[in-house]
Amino acid sequence: MSLPSEQLSLSFRQAFRYYPSGVAVLTATGHEGPVALTISSLISVNASPPLVAFSLSSASRSAAELLQADTLVIHFLSQKNRALATLCAVGGTDRFGDGVEWERLSTGEPRYTEVKTWFRALVQNRLSVEGATLVTAEILEDCVVSPTSDEDALVYLNRQWHGVISDDEAPEGASRQPAPLLGEWRFWP
Repeated sequence: MSLPSEQLSLSFRQAFRYYPSGVAVLTATGHEGPVALTISSLISVNASPPLVAFSLSSASRSAAELLQADTLVIHFLSQKNRALATLCAVGGTDRFGDGVEWERLSTGEPRYTEVKTWFRALVQNRLSVEGATLVTAEILEDCVVSPTSDEDALVYLNRQWHGVISDDEAPEGASRQPAPLLGEWRFWP
């Protein structure tokens, strides 16, 4: 069945609005200093060599700066990093100002020190598509800290940040609605 393009676009947005995605922040050194952006498009491509891919919107000034960088840092956010996710998602904010804990790696890239798991990556390819650029990057350096429990995960779903926890760890009084597509996992705001 073929839908008119406007209806197809609405259906597409609706489907992806309810498709949970991990949350990451990208940082790099731009022409005017450090730059950061929250993304939910990060995917693993290959384990050996370790490669990732993500997309950056053509409408974002921060994305334009990130696209100029040869190397960047990919921060995997946990629930404890919700404020950082919001900071780097809202345009016009000072993402490296007073009260924001960050440092420069020995190779020069900015890194948020509150984030436990991160990768430094070398951009391999940039592919311009309608409204965005797809980027692939090879992982060069890592700092991976195993989460203490499943509640550390942060996902983006229905335009909100959510934690992922098992039914056994659900907050007292939380609604235990069936989630047939999610198996035993539930998303809690």
